[in-house]
Amino acid sequence: MESTIAAILIGSYLIGSIPFGLLLTRAAGLGDIRSIGSGSIGATNVLRTGRKGLAALTLFFDAGKGAVAVLLARHWGGDVCAYLAALFAMLGHMRPVWLRFKGGKGVAVGLGILLALHPLVGLAAFATWLLVAALFRYSSLAALAAATAAPLYFLCLKAAAPLPMLAAALSALIILAHRKNIERLLQGQESKIGQKSTSAAATSKNAPHESPQPE
Repeated sequence: MESTIAAILIGSYLIGSIPFGLLLTRAAGLGDIRSIGSGSIGATNVLRTGRKGLAALTLFFDAGKGAVAVLLARHWGGDVCAYLAALFAMLGHMRPVWLRFKGGKGVAVGLGILLALHPLVGLAAFATWLLVAALFRYSSLAALAAATAAPLYFLCLKAAAPLPMLAAALSALIILAHRKNIERLLQGQESKIGQKSTSAAATSKNAPHESPQPE
């Protein structure tokens, strides 16, 4: 049993550490996504290249890897392993061994994890992200709102005790990853959704206005 748990945790970390944003942008000939915008490998930073399709694919695959890690762990080890897998997949995305432990901010991965653990909470968190993003046009603010709301949604639905605690832990990781964004928000210097970095603008001068994507 211990070897099974160890394999699940290592596997979840490795699944989470796949840098889809970096791989997709390099495959598209856009270079290293970490050299523009926030330096993150997430969908929001990919969006700053002006490539909506790549940003959508990054969102899909990042959410997918979070969901896959949880679902595989649940299949092989039960609910407790699924909860641990969620944390390790998130850590893998944020601190991938392949990128010298500098990864993304975990929003899309967190969405996939929530959808796998409790689809209703996942949808509610995503709706929160969309609402805040539509009202204020800040991806980081939308991420912070959705992360903060997720544990509360679990409590409102009277979910099993580990779930709101797990959501709170994931939310804390996401909030910590956004600490520089919080500083910029407070200073009025945060970039809005659809706003390209200078280097990205040089890459795709004529790209159309893009829709929001979680990072």
